[in-house]
Amino acid sequence: MPKRPTESSVVQNPLIKYAAQVGWTYISRDDATTLRKGETGLLFYDLLSQKLLHLNPKVLDQGNVGEVIKRIETVRNSIEGNEVILQFLKGEQTIYHQGQKQERAVRVIDFENPENNEYHVTDEWQFTNGKFTNRGDVVFLVNGIPVILVETKSAEKPEGITQAVQQVRRYHDETPEMVTATQIFDVTHLLGFYYGVTWNITRKGLFNWKDVEKGNFEKKVKAFFDRERILRVLHDYIRFIKKDDVLSKIILGQHQTRATEKVVARVLDPKRTSGLVWHTQGSGKTYTMITVASILIRKEELEKPTIIMLVDRNELESQLFNNLAAYGFGDVEVVESKKHLQQLLKSDYRGLLVTMIHKFDKIPADINTRKNIVVLVDEAHRTTSGDLGNYLFAALPKATFIGFTGTPIDKITYGRGTFKVFGKDDEKGYLDKYSMSESIEDGTTLPLNYSLAPNDMLVPKE
Repeated sequence: MPKRPTESSVVQNPLIKYAAQVGWTYISRDDATTLRKGETGLLFYDLLSQKLLHLNPKVLDQGNVGEVIKRIETVRNSIEGNEVILQFLKGEQTIYHQGQKQERAVRVIDFENPENNEYHVTDEWQFTNGKFTNRGDVVFLVNGIPVILVETKSAEKPEGITQAVQQVRRYHDETPEMVTATQIFDVTHLLGFYYGVTWNITRKGLFNWKDVEKGNFEKKVKAFFDRERILRVLHDYIRFIKKDDVLSKIILGQHQTRATEKVVARVLDPKRTSGLVWHTQGSGKTYTMITVASILIRKEELEKPTIIMLVDRNELESQLFNNLAAYGFGDVEVVESKKHLQQLLKSDYRGLLVTMIHKFDKIPADINTRKNIVVLVDEAHRTTSGDLGNYLFAALPKATFIGFTGTPIDKITYGRGTFKVFGKDDEKGYLDKYSMSESIEDGTTLPLNYSLAPNDMLVPKE
């Protein structure tokens, strides 16, 4: 009698096999436990030590590499500790070098040369903290640090995704050590494949990973776990946001990362100077815009650019400003007045400017004619219409203008309409589109359901 298919044979093992085919080296459960030095271990200690020494030859040696590993291992088992781990992964944490008498940045991952990193995948990752014991189905590690946790369920379980998410939530409650270093989690039951970030186990924070080819689990897994894509996610697409002293964590959805990569490519294109990101309301355009700015500000090809974030409400301006520190921006100026804006542009300021369209009123033409100026325009369908838009474009004649809108306008009373202003370099009139129907299909936007209530009231004839 043939064996009944199991969760492992149908979902878990194929996922590991496909990941191995795109460059992740499989480590058995027993070998992984040995590398972790037991079920209370969190890292592949010796491998991490080797990689740290290799990536930091002038900063780390046998005398101080253990200090870095100890700092990684002993962060708080909380969202705050998780943020510190991501800072380590991105090379934003430092160590004091006694010989050089200064703080030096520590590289944990080589993002510029992905082949310099070690990529491992293992299964049945059992961890105990003395009080609780939990076991993750699949864990992915880069240079010995776990970065992705996957929970797999049988396709025969209709509530499999919900059950998997509940398990991940239980890990946070019972064994938070398991998810202190881990940045991303996936839940899949073959038919569905969803992803989110640890320390944000809400339905709103869970995204559907779209099929590369409908129903093809192999292509879906290989696309998601592409090693260079995972590095981009770790470096650019996970964000920690502090609001009212409460720290939260988000990951950009597929539509946001797609738009981000298209915008960056457009800015680097010497022949085109505009683009329109048409994403439906509520799909995270502001986070997309901030992410674009944070990537562009670091691009060596742009040779210290000026990035202007054009917003249209005072409260949004302050909200953006309060969040910008979390995005690794160096120089940031929130423009205070028309005079302040003109001073900054005349003085050839390099860095990020946050301003509003009315501060371009009566600004002189050609105030700055550099090409490496990028203007990111929020609510582009109304921000640049009329005379204020004309002042903006005339002041920065060689800049690249990228509009973000959920409701583009084809014709307006004054001006040329959103598509003609920002979409002139694209045949369809936009660089990237994310429609309401797509958003509802992905669960990003909830459909609006309504029905007419019965009316039993009668008006007296008299």
